[in-house]
Amino acid sequence: MFDLPSLLLWPLVFLFGAVFGSFLNVVIVRLPVMLMRRWRAEAQLALSLETDAESRYDLATPRSHCPNCGNFIAWHDNLPIVGWLKRRGRCASCKATISVQYPLVELLGGLLAVSLVGVQGLAWPTLWLLGACLTLLALAVIDWRTQLLPDALTLPLLWAGLLYQLLLQPLMLASGVLGAVAGYLILWSVYWVFKLTTGKEGMGYGDFKLMAALGAWLGWQSLPLLLLLSAGLGAIVGVVMVATQRHQRDQPLPFGPFIALAGWVVLLIGEPLIGAYQTLLLGA
Repeated sequence: MFDLPSLLLWPLVFLFGAVFGSFLNVVIVRLPVMLMRRWRAEAQLALSLETDAESRYDLATPRSHCPNCGNFIAWHDNLPIVGWLKRRGRCASCKATISVQYPLVELLGGLLAVSLVGVQGLAWPTLWLLGACLTLLALAVIDWRTQLLPDALTLPLLWAGLLYQLLLQPLMLASGVLGAVAGYLILWSVYWVFKLTTGKEGMGYGDFKLMAALGAWLGWQSLPLLLLLSAGLGAIVGVVMVATQRHQRDQPLPFGPFIALAGWVVLLIGEPLIGAYQTLLLGA
């Protein structure tokens, strides 16, 4: 027999993550536009140009609407996953296609919540870790879409990681500080070696900050595993995309999504992976 509390727990945890995934879609779509507007206004001000008059645009305004016809989306069509499936991925007004990104991010939000509760249990630290994982999800999709890793997300993620160590794992605080410093400096060094060798920029400064944030959450000891996983995943996906002609060989591929994916893996199963690696190393 199923235990009733357990039967209710997992759907509720999934729904919790999916609802936050729905909010992440707003962040993913709107934050880059907000940043572009701000940068344009700052450039116009610096050049003493007339500033464009623009309507208010933030995470709350305007309401959710179809990007094609501009009609507002009804609340029942905004329900996580269900709303998109109900309309078969099309706008109720103009029948234009609505990106599959929306249900996928909501689904991933729910699965991340279920995975974390399954591994960590229902505890206060789990809520912190879920916040970190959802932020990584937003950063991964934004970087994939725009090749931007906004400071508005990477820096709070870094400070939240250090605060997490201070409040919940004080013995790990020194490791988190060293992880943040080392995570930034390692990718910064790789960037400059690559640039001086090839004359090209292999990654952006947002990648440095994202690795620093993960170093703060996971400690310096996890950095080798993070680097190995992110580089390996990036290489595999890059080769597959070039082989299937979905990506040009000389076209830059964002690195942030692979750092984020490596971060999820280490957050969820990092200790067994590190243990297996050490066993293999000692055995060899």
